[in-house]
Amino acid sequence: MPRSLLASYPKQGDRFDEMLDQDGVVRPAWRAFLGHLDAASGEQMRHRCADLHRRIVENGVTYNVYADPKGADRPWELDLLPLILPAAEWQQLAAAVSQRARLLNAVLQDLYGPQELLRDGSLPPALVYGHNNFLWPCRGTRPPGDVFLHLYAADLARSPDGRWWVIADRTQAPSGAGYALENRTIVGRVFPDLFRDLQVQHLASFFRDLQESLAAFAPQSNEAPLIVLLTPGAYNETYFEHAYLARYLGFPLVEGQDLTVRGDCVYLKTLSGLRRVHAILRRLDDDFCDPLELRADSALGVAGLLQAVRAGKVLVANALGSGLLESAALPGFLPGACVKLLGEELAMPSVATWWCGEQAALEFTIAHLDRLVIKGSYPSQKFDPVFGNQLSSRRRAEMIARLRARPQAYVAQELVNFSRAPAWSKQHDRRLLARGVGLRVFVAATPSGHVVMPGGLTRVAAVSNARIISMQRGGSSKDTWVLAEGAVNPFSLLKHTVGKADLVRGGYNLSSRIVENLYWFGRYSERCDKTARLLRAGLSRLLDSGADASRALLAAFDLCQALQIVPAADAAAQPAEPSLPATAGAAHQVLLVQAICGKQWGDGLAGDIRRLLWVATQVRERFSLDNWHAINRLQHQLQCYAQAAGDAQQVELSDALAFLDQVLLAASSLAGFAMDNMTRDDGWRFLIIGRRLERLAFLAASLGQYLRLPAASAAANLEWLLELTDSIITYRSRYMARAQILPALDLIVFDDANPHSVAFQIDVLARDLDKLAHLLGGPADPALHSARQRLQAFDVGRFEADDAREADAARDLAALLADLALAAAALSDRLTMRYFSHVGGISHHTLAW
Repeated sequence: MPRSLLASYPKQGDRFDEMLDQDGVVRPAWRAFLGHLDAASGEQMRHRCADLHRRIVENGVTYNVYADPKGADRPWELDLLPLILPAAEWQQLAAAVSQRARLLNAVLQDLYGPQELLRDGSLPPALVYGHNNFLWPCRGTRPPGDVFLHLYAADLARSPDGRWWVIADRTQAPSGAGYALENRTIVGRVFPDLFRDLQVQHLASFFRDLQESLAAFAPQSNEAPLIVLLTPGAYNETYFEHAYLARYLGFPLVEGQDLTVRGDCVYLKTLSGLRRVHAILRRLDDDFCDPLELRADSALGVAGLLQAVRAGKVLVANALGSGLLESAALPGFLPGACVKLLGEELAMPSVATWWCGEQAALEFTIAHLDRLVIKGSYPSQKFDPVFGNQLSSRRRAEMIARLRARPQAYVAQELVNFSRAPAWSKQHDRRLLARGVGLRVFVAATPSGHVVMPGGLTRVAAVSNARIISMQRGGSSKDTWVLAEGAVNPFSLLKHTVGKADLVRGGYNLSSRIVENLYWFGRYSERCDKTARLLRAGLSRLLDSGADASRALLAAFDLCQALQIVPAADAAAQPAEPSLPATAGAAHQVLLVQAICGKQWGDGLAGDIRRLLWVATQVRERFSLDNWHAINRLQHQLQCYAQAAGDAQQVELSDALAFLDQVLLAASSLAGFAMDNMTRDDGWRFLIIGRRLERLAFLAASLGQYLRLPAASAAANLEWLLELTDSIITYRSRYMARAQILPALDLIVFDDANPHSVAFQIDVLARDLDKLAHLLGGPADPALHSARQRLQAFDVGRFEADDAREADAARDLAALLADLALAAAALSDRLTMRYFSHVGGISHHTLAW
């Protein structure tokens, strides 16, 4: 049998140990679990650690630490071992936290209502009115059922004698419940037998109660209530949790731009029109929620939301203004408030707190500074905790001066030595580490009372002697196992069986923002493909010699200028740097390379790639893992090339061409995923429309410009034009001859069987738009049918006549294609107005030709 894990487990007497009692004996709740670990081999534990890490990566569980090199894709940190709590202890803890939720809800009722606590001195007015999250526009507003806190979280820690303290209240938009659920899903599968045998309580019933309570408190109408989860967006550090909870609870995940207020009601913009929203579970801070009445510079909120709340037409959970209670100074006044408002003694104490705005507390703080930690009174302060016992004489004097200058801005709290729990060492096969832990417990308000999640998010300090536990400071997490005294409730929000009535086809009612991002994902992926092809066509001619290659290079360069991929002729004539090579070929090379990744002209191709990556993050849940890997590879390749291409004059031509090949390969992969991997719902249809519309606009614009070139009919120019339109192989297989203008234009303009021709794009777009009009309502768009008729009426045989008639034909076809490019842009605007903006009646007149 392997050596016991307790042999190397550190002993420390000044903190409470979750696994061992004061005599070093394993606590009853931990005995079975520790026995299982002792019996496991190093190989088994390595396999479990690898399994846990694999599940985190495969599930895409992330948490963004600001300024961390891993950025927005930083994997969530989860320890292999859970925190285990016995049933009897949990019952007392849950009752105390439930009382605290009732108390804080009553405090909000009073502060936004009669304000008796301020009138009788139970709370200092400066502590309330000085808080940025006291929202004056919410004064007098009463939420449904007088429930301000639908979801409350308390951060708990143990004192050395084992009693639980509250160290912080989370009342504005508590985070962590989704991570707690994901932790349970992963750790429960790593230890399935132990999870079953120890009778660990499940979490699903808590989320069911949250679902049902939001529906019950929501304003009633003649339709089923629509509840949405409001997120600030993909760059928020807990965005994974927002998306995860939305899927689990069955709520649409929305951003502020997805919602609109009309007639005091909130609506969700969908492809089929506006749907009324009855309740909003928000993960957005108070002051960002309404730019009209709260924070004018907010681009994340919903204009008019507060008026809809006042009118009683929408439930916002938690209520706007609930962030007022997230003050480090408030806990010192809660015992008195509890007696006044609830007629009860506060069951669970907060860590001892002194608000320096009171003279007696200020003097006590200064006298006992060595034993206290100083914090800011309000969350809006950018003030890191200061530990008195770590201050030098000079810094101590400076701190005292700051306290006396602005006493109301500071709070003193007793130092907390967090209890410790075993954590699994990643550097050893079989070793337990002792790490400080804190527990975040969640409470949901329901019509029948408060419900506490049987577990929570256990946060783990990064080092053994940490004074602060924070995920932003490199901490990790644990699953929390609360043992049951009897049978475990097996309820799950996931359906065990799906009947015929439950079958779903065609996706769900997508928000306009999601579909718009898919539409632009299609456009940007096609734009990257076509821009990369044009730049490659120009740069590759630099590798060839002879007059034909020179003429082809100049023609390709002129087209790049006309399409604004490189600067126009007058700008290009002025070199960006005095050392620009004098030869024309070298000058063209510099400008074409700069068009790949230059910052002078909107970042060039790289700018389009970054825009593609941005819209991809907005619809990440719509892509398969393989699809997302292709996007990540493109991002990595761009970063590597941009780093190497600091000086366009020093970039090797072969490196530039290799990068363009990588872009084209990625674009082909994305096109393949769209055609083979995505369900044919409205989101997919708009992605394909975006691709076709972008290809039509590019073909019409580039071919129209090409036909204006002096040597448009030259064989060398036609060769790279066929490469640009990805039609060179088809042309050679058909004609077995050098490129000529008549068959080339027939193939890339008029041939409706060529997927890269103008006619093909018009036909496919017309068919898809007719289907959209049929599925989503509204008139069909006749512009494309008119364009097709005009294209069919053009006589391509005019290009086999003499030079003069050929020039006339080229001029007429160029004008037709230019009109078609303008029509494509106008069509994009009409699609945006009709399906994404929802701004009222849209004109469907065909553009004049």
